Amino acid sequence: MKKIAIALVLALATFFVASYAFNTQHATLLGIITFLVALWTNEALPLGVVSLFPILLFPAFDIMSTNATTVNYSKSIIFLFLGGFMIAIATQKTNLHKYVSNKLLTLFPNTPRGVLFSLSITSAFLSSLISNTTTALLLIPIAMFLTDDLRLKMRLVLAIAYGASIGGIVTPIGTPPNLILLGFMEQQSIEAIPFVKWIFLTGPLAFIMLLIIPFVLSLGVNNLKFDTHLEDREHLSSEQRRLLYILGSLVVLLLVNSKIEPYYSGLGINEKGILLAYGLLMFMPKIGFLTWDDTKKIPYEIIFLFGAGFSIAAAFSSTGLAGEIANYLLQLTNLPVVFLIILVATLITFTTEVTSNTALISIALPIIYSLSQVANIDTTLILFVATICASYAFMLPIATPPNAIAMSSGAVKVKDMARFGIVFNIFGIICITTIALVYWQYYL
Repeated sequence: MKKIAIALVLALATFFVASYAFNTQHATLLGIITFLVALWTNEALPLGVVSLFPILLFPAFDIMSTNATTVNYSKSIIFLFLGGFMIAIATQKTNLHKYVSNKLLTLFPNTPRGVLFSLSITSAFLSSLISNTTTALLLIPIAMFLTDDLRLKMRLVLAIAYGASIGGIVTPIGTPPNLILLGFMEQQSIEAIPFVKWIFLTGPLAFIMLLIIPFVLSLGVNNLKFDTHLEDREHLSSEQRRLLYILGSLVVLLLVNSKIEPYYSGLGINEKGILLAYGLLMFMPKIGFLTWDDTKKIPYEIIFLFGAGFSIAAAFSSTGLAGEIANYLLQLTNLPVVFLIILVATLITFTTEVTSNTALISIALPIIYSLSQVANIDTTLILFVATICASYAFMLPIATPPNAIAMSSGAVKVKDMARFGIVFNIFGIICITTIALVYWQYYL
């Protein structure tokens, strides 16, 4: 109850302070969002429970009607992620992830630096295919048994957590903020970024970060005790081989379906339908691997969290609060594009450190969208920069799910994560700004 009381106090304080700059409806909305973010942060109530609160609070305080709120919990983008969850569960059930991880680990030298690179790259690779949260949960237990040296163990765990965040931005399904961006673009009738095009845009950034982060983490570890405990795994089982073929066909279909303008128009199949179809394929007799009991492993609280995020974004737009905040930021619109991108990247990166990246990006996108409408900057570009930065926060546990999972392992202390994380935050801002200016703005 103490944590709930703290959330209420913060919400009331936000309401009274916001009342000096906004009207009552806008101040109330900000108070409700503060209440939700506080509960998400202090975990006073289960994540899924808090994520359903907008259905009650928005109509009660005349923010949006019940129908206008609940429709955000069934957006088509949610079913893309649902299909991804089903595929991820099948991957875990067949232990295909362990086989892939073991093979990737053998590609690097059996030294502390080599294993740090291999864990980061393995984590990033898996996070591009399944959620970064799932990847961190799967790989961190492996890292905990690789060495008994506490300093090296801490760095191995951070390598996986940071690798998961790096790889999570490579595909639209890797992390929730990516899906929230696609859902928001759909709301605003902005042309969605195709699956394969997204990969080509984010690939160079991920490659650079995967060179920087493992190298920095490996500094000073040469003299630390290291011993791998991973056992060699047998060849692929028939189930693993079948799933690998299915995943291969999914990748091929996504490649063939993607538009490459003006040369190729693609197949025109909705990508959300493709992912959901492959997820449902996991239940087909003699083809799939799942039973209905396996659906208990689907993190429905994350799906509810998506709905809450979309509801918050819709409330910002429908009440006009996003435009109102954007009006306060109008004085920034005369800045050169490079400074606007640096400003957005810095604000999102460091603000994400103190709250959920999913909650933050839900709030930030409508504001940044409104700002882009009056600034001399490409809307899709600035939204894309903000979304990527929401996943590239490395300092504190609350920033991203992989950070929180790393902290829960017991091998990482807050001061360790902050010490490395602030360096990687700055590297991330520099890399994202540079790539946005020399690459993204020409191809988005």
